[in-house]
Amino acid sequence: DYKIKEDNIKRYLNLITEARKELTIPVVASINCTCSHEWLFFAKKVQDAGADALELNLFIPPSDFSKECIDIENIYLEMVEKIRRAVTIPVAVKLSYYFSNLAAFVKKFSETGIQGLVLFNRFFHPDIDIENFKIVPSSVLSNPSDLPISLRWTTILSGRLGCDLIASTGIHDSDAVIKQLLAGANAVQVTSTLFKHGIKYIEELNNGLKSWMKKHNFEKLDDFRGKMSQVNSPNPAEYERVQFMKYFSGKEYDLD
Repeated sequence: DYKIKEDNIKRYLNLITEARKELTIPVVASINCTCSHEWLFFAKKVQDAGADALELNLFIPPSDFSKECIDIENIYLEMVEKIRRAVTIPVAVKLSYYFSNLAAFVKKFSETGIQGLVLFNRFFHPDIDIENFKIVPSSVLSNPSDLPISLRWTTILSGRLGCDLIASTGIHDSDAVIKQLLAGANAVQVTSTLFKHGIKYIEELNNGLKSWMKKHNFEKLDDFRGKMSQVNSPNPAEYERVQFMKYFSGKEYDLD
């Protein structure tokens, strides 16, 4: 297992180095570790391999009954602070939405000196094989139905953070890209849809975005970025629970 791990690390670092030689766009390396000492080790390694920036894919499962919310939050903050001191390249952090007060924590996190926050990462969702009595993955790739979670928080957090906001998860077509930009995202991250359709699908996403911009007479992204964010909304409550009650009010149900 150790030899396999070493080979995988070497291949990843080589990929970063080769990509940096061939590409004219920045290379952002992403790391996801399980042990605290590995984060610093890998952060330095990817920087040495030539990465222009680093994304920390952080997720500490909130399943430890002995830890308080503040304990878990401090682990995140301390880890990022150590990595920021260890590298000189820009650092972005990819977070989950498993926090007791997500808005307050993300705002605090954005003011640590990092350059970007990515919302949200995907993690293992277990399912149960009832015939073979095994734990199996429920879904590895994201689905378009995952979009509303990140979209909602992009609209709420846009314009209120101390760093860039990158939208991720559930973005499978150009409409979803447009929605996240309208919500206020500085950038949009896609992965699952590229696994499904191939890398060239990026061109289709861009073409859809350009076509929509032309239709609405927008010349550049900043002409509409954040237009639909909560901070720019005349009715901020539209993004809260009031919409749930508004949807169901006036509907009649037969409970017999």
